[in-house]
Amino acid sequence: MAAAILHGVGATTPLSSVKYNNSRRSLPGSGITERKRASFVIQCYGSLSSGLNIGINRAVKLSTNAVATKQDSVTASTPSKPGHELLLFEALREGLEEEMERDPWVCVMGEDVGHYGGSYKVTKGLADKYGDLRVLDTPIAENSFTGMGIGAAMTGLRPIVEGMNMGFLLLAFNQISNNCGMLHYTSGGQFKIPIVIRGPGGVGRQLGAEHSQRLESYFQSIPGIQMVACSTPYNAKGLMKAAIRSDNPVILFEHVLLYNLKERIPDEEYVLSLEESEMVRTGDHVTILTYSRMRYHVMQAAKTLVNKGYDPEVIDIRSLKPFDLHTIGNSVKKTHRVVIVEECMRTGGIGASLTASINEHFHDYLDAPIVCLSSQDVPTPYAGTLEDWTVVQPAQIVAAVEQLCR
Repeated sequence: MAAAILHGVGATTPLSSVKYNNSRRSLPGSGITERKRASFVIQCYGSLSSGLNIGINRAVKLSTNAVATKQDSVTASTPSKPGHELLLFEALREGLEEEMERDPWVCVMGEDVGHYGGSYKVTKGLADKYGDLRVLDTPIAENSFTGMGIGAAMTGLRPIVEGMNMGFLLLAFNQISNNCGMLHYTSGGQFKIPIVIRGPGGVGRQLGAEHSQRLESYFQSIPGIQMVACSTPYNAKGLMKAAIRSDNPVILFEHVLLYNLKERIPDEEYVLSLEESEMVRTGDHVTILTYSRMRYHVMQAAKTLVNKGYDPEVIDIRSLKPFDLHTIGNSVKKTHRVVIVEECMRTGGIGASLTASINEHFHDYLDAPIVCLSSQDVPTPYAGTLEDWTVVQPAQIVAAVEQLCR
């Protein structure tokens, strides 16, 4: 398979739709590629741990008659009509298909990405349209096909490598760290690595510890890699297209519980920046920084906070590496208080890195220590009740803001 792909790079024509029978099928009863319909349900219980009694220099002026308004709904990324409605996984597919149509050197590889359509149907129908050589089913060997994708990128292709589950990409950590992130540097700039590594991750619905990984904390320290996290169908498509066009290796994090999220997106083509955050809600009292699934927990908490008289500013950071310190910094200079909400682990997570960056660049603008709400440093339990207890819930976000602005 590797020989077939790399041989095609040196030719004067793009990858053809050569058919060969390499499609694998899921083992009956294995459950690996089966999918339960993910409904988005938020349950709130638990209380915020102590330690947030913070003295502050500036008094917060509370609105006495504040009510939840339209801007509190998650519509910041939603364009006005006309357009077409898509689920998030369909938006990813549309962005991928548009890029495959535009650039004949774009290809896809991974487990069951071909005629099965991917474990979450992001690549459904692409094998029939573009052939088995551009949509390549691989064996269950993440280190092998990730390394093959990196080699293909070195020689001119723009591969998208799908991990059936982000946790499985730990098997390819050597290829991602020592090859993907460093080859441009170690080759003295002779090679570019325009590869996209993507797949589902995060805490789902009783998927167990090994299938509930949040690998952004693992990959953030690798030099030469960009990381983005989508949270809406609109930014999923825009970030997918931007990642494919980038000459840098990009890891695109998709949350397993957001694939069935529906949104209206524009009919015309658009591409988002890989290095910009999104202002979801403007406010004056506190800056809440979040990403991926936690965006929706934050927005639920924001409605409660507004009704209590607070005016939170919510930013979906989207770019996990590098951080958009311009947007974040302007918000900190305005509100002087920061709450970070993430699903990543507390120790060594994205929140820890973001806290360090804000303290380094904007310490003089802070009136209180940064509060970081993260998942507990425990393997994710299988039991649904215990699973919810390990992840930040909206009630905790409300309590943290109330303590911080007191």
